[in-house]
Amino acid sequence: MSDVRVTVQRDSEREERVVTTGTTAADLFQGERSVVAARVAGELKDLAYEVADGDAVEPVEITSEDGLNILRHSTAHVMAQAVQELFPEAKLGIGPPIKDGFYYDFDVETPFHPDDLKRIEKKMQEIQKRGQKFARRAVADDAAREELADEPYKLELIGLKGSAADAAEGASAEVGAGELTIYDNLDAKTGELCWKDLCRGPHLPSTRAIPAFKLMRSAAAYWRGSEKNKQLQRIYGTAWPTKDELKAHLEFLAEAEKRDHRKLGAELDLFSFPEELGPGLAVFHPKGGVVRKVMEDYSRQRHEVSGYEFVNTPHLSKERLFEISGHLPHYGESMFPAIEFDEQNYRLKAMNCPMHNLIFKSRGRSYRELPLRLFEFGTVYRYEKSGVVHGLTRSRGFTQDDSHIYCTKEQMPEELDTLLTFVLDLLRDYGLTEFELELSTRDESDKFIGSDEDWEEATEALRQAAEKQGLPLVPDPGGAAYYGPKISVQAKDAIGRSWQMSTLQVDFNQPKRFGLEYTAADGSKQQPVMLHRALFGSIERFFGVLLEHYAGAFPAWLAPVQATCIPIGDAHVPYLQEFAAQAKAKGLRIEVDSSSDRMQKKIRNAQKSKVPFMIIAGDEDVANGAVSFRYRDGSQKNGIPREEAISELLDVVERRVQV
Repeated sequence: MSDVRVTVQRDSEREERVVTTGTTAADLFQGERSVVAARVAGELKDLAYEVADGDAVEPVEITSEDGLNILRHSTAHVMAQAVQELFPEAKLGIGPPIKDGFYYDFDVETPFHPDDLKRIEKKMQEIQKRGQKFARRAVADDAAREELADEPYKLELIGLKGSAADAAEGASAEVGAGELTIYDNLDAKTGELCWKDLCRGPHLPSTRAIPAFKLMRSAAAYWRGSEKNKQLQRIYGTAWPTKDELKAHLEFLAEAEKRDHRKLGAELDLFSFPEELGPGLAVFHPKGGVVRKVMEDYSRQRHEVSGYEFVNTPHLSKERLFEISGHLPHYGESMFPAIEFDEQNYRLKAMNCPMHNLIFKSRGRSYRELPLRLFEFGTVYRYEKSGVVHGLTRSRGFTQDDSHIYCTKEQMPEELDTLLTFVLDLLRDYGLTEFELELSTRDESDKFIGSDEDWEEATEALRQAAEKQGLPLVPDPGGAAYYGPKISVQAKDAIGRSWQMSTLQVDFNQPKRFGLEYTAADGSKQQPVMLHRALFGSIERFFGVLLEHYAGAFPAWLAPVQATCIPIGDAHVPYLQEFAAQAKAKGLRIEVDSSSDRMQKKIRNAQKSKVPFMIIAGDEDVANGAVSFRYRDGSQKNGIPREEAISELLDVVERRVQV
């Protein structure tokens, strides 16, 4: 055996080793149970990989992002094996790792029942305990077709090799631009083949290395994400490095379910999704309308102070407008089909920017008017597939708080800095405090328009504005809009979930396409820079995020009802009605529960409605011209003079604090 020289790389530490031919990555990290794979020359490898002379080998821990993906993809294979053992007729679709888990699609005659998932999970536990080995082998395309002749969906993926990333979400986990490989699940004792799947890998060394998993649910999913294709059955699961982490994740999901804005929206009578309207189209009820109005009013107030001018644009236009803007050729799949009348095609508005360009272009503009900041609560319509529509957070009709700022190139850096500060300050006013910024740039794809020089200048301006905020800046290569780079504000909610909120985009291209210009100080005609900015993203989505963030218990300034007055007896109703009238005159949203329910039930009703304050009055309060406060946590403060009580309510609302 000859010597092989390798370097073991751990963060900044490098260790030179001399090993014998045939040494595997597993041998390099013997005894390190947390290491599940290796990275060699930037590529992930199984631990069974035999190191070559000159290799730099980096251990991949199960807790790392790559390690978690390997764990979850390996668990998806175990699930698919269990399904085919229990349902031999099942045909395999795609089974990639996803955030916090995995899924696998199956073509089966009958949709999976919750009892089926229990049986599948039990079978997975058996396979896990068997300690089957994951073994990689390269195959030629024809050989793979022969082996997988009974798997029609796998055969289709083999034919798509090299363009797998575009074939379907998750398809790149099966095939890629390199060689085709199959992973065999082998019996630990005999080496006998137990199951196999087309897969790029890598995988864990054996099924016994899967520490903790659980199947979550099943759902219908179209093959390769297209409604034109057959509907398959998708099973979702989750897998974690330890049982404690699995338990914590399940507890997190239970808490998230309690906070589901769709559930809270119905319970609190805020909004609904009537079947008669169609998927992704919400109606806001009176209480939801109050919250929405408060959100909009406060936003308008802040925009006025910051020098924005309010505009309004129609809900549809001639199709030609979106051809000029570039949206139709680059964004057409997300737009509703054309509506034909007067021998012309019209389109529902999917974005506000083309119409704002027409406002800018409606007359001559001088450099003295710049920056010109246009703002609109503009309702737009997106043709989201029914499978991705999700309450208020992914809908087909929604209202954007949309701004387009037209400025000179010299004004752009300061304007971006001011814009980003404005956005973050306003989000903080709504109770979100933990942020990171994502910088989305172009890649080599042909979906992006405009010159390299413009993109470079716009990207650098955004980067500098982001860095001034002192927040984490995460790169997102290839995630830019087709016309320019963008910064997205990612905000964490009360249970640690990250939501994309505001976006800020630099656009040199639409001004060019629309022929926008202003007269500069020297009399020349110049093209303005266009900045796109949506603060909430959409009012509906932001409403849903806030509802989940606060678990329905809005702070008093946002709450549809800020206080409910509860009389101890019927004789105290007139007194509280008088108090409520006094409070309403000060602008407070306050109700009196004069129903025939007993006092304790009225308190329970107010608690269920998540009202910030309960105002209670009995004989002693009436005699002293006072009321008693009962807070959300059940604590109480008695004998507060009426004027003082109203002042406290007004103070809490004005400071926008939670109680």
